[in-house]
Amino acid sequence: MSVSKSPLTVHVAAPRGFCAGVDRAIKIVELALERYGPPVYVRHEIVHNRFVVDRLRGLGAVFVETLDSVPDGRPVVFSAHGVPKAVPSAAEARGLDYLDATCPLVSKVHRQAQRMVDNGFHIVFIGHAGHPEVIGTFGQVPHGTMTLVETEEDARALAVANPEKTGFLTQTTLSVDDTAAIIEILKQRFPAIQAPKSEDICYATSNRQAAVKSITAKCERMLVIGAPNSSNSRRLAEVADRLGVPARLIERAGDIDWAWLGSPQAIGITAGASAPEVLVREVIDALAERFDVTEIEAEHEPEGMVFKLPRQLVA
Repeated sequence: MSVSKSPLTVHVAAPRGFCAGVDRAIKIVELALERYGPPVYVRHEIVHNRFVVDRLRGLGAVFVETLDSVPDGRPVVFSAHGVPKAVPSAAEARGLDYLDATCPLVSKVHRQAQRMVDNGFHIVFIGHAGHPEVIGTFGQVPHGTMTLVETEEDARALAVANPEKTGFLTQTTLSVDDTAAIIEILKQRFPAIQAPKSEDICYATSNRQAAVKSITAKCERMLVIGAPNSSNSRRLAEVADRLGVPARLIERAGDIDWAWLGSPQAIGITAGASAPEVLVREVIDALAERFDVTEIEAEHEPEGMVFKLPRQLVA
């Protein structure tokens, strides 16, 4: 005898999942494997998603944390998060072929940092300590020319030597709301602080946070598909939580805590910028095994952003 399933409306946020920078980074590894043959070495996870990393590993990519682990004569790819200047310099010194998969929007922040320091400014960098993007950005400029601020409390306690020659930049994957609050404090305390010419938080991060906000009012729970070390994915869960919708960050369907989910009538699903759509489908299929699912995808404007590949791979 079949058991009737309780109805569940699943609001699927859009846009969600892969952004142009992640898509480009993965394609660089795939094309490098075609061009050079395996193994191709990748310094750090190419993007923060275990499913993606495991698939590339299966194709012949080898993920390492330092250049010392890359044997002579093999190509190495730098991750989408960016690396300190010393890393490509060390690769060149060893004669290694390298491909830079740094997201172009992160590279833009790197160039801004260099320009600010060249113009005599000290940089206040808003970001999360230890994140690869932060490490890479700090590695673009001389030691002591950049100060990390993580919280509003940090911004209130910050002392600068010369407010007239101070600027700020931000990590690209931060909470839009948190960052705006920190920037407001910095501007109040240091009215002359120089802002970046354009927003540093990337379009994909902003769009995915806005997409979560647009569906939360209809949802009792939110599932965010992404890795625990993915900054932009964690921010999506925080956005829902702050709007009063309990959220869980999961890597795939097997991570769903069914007791926590309970028997809601409507939930939301989104995916961080490093999470492939196949994992979204996997989660919805798992829900459909327990509920009578009605899936509603949010209306949205397609992003349409595409970044060029490195010349070495398209020549």
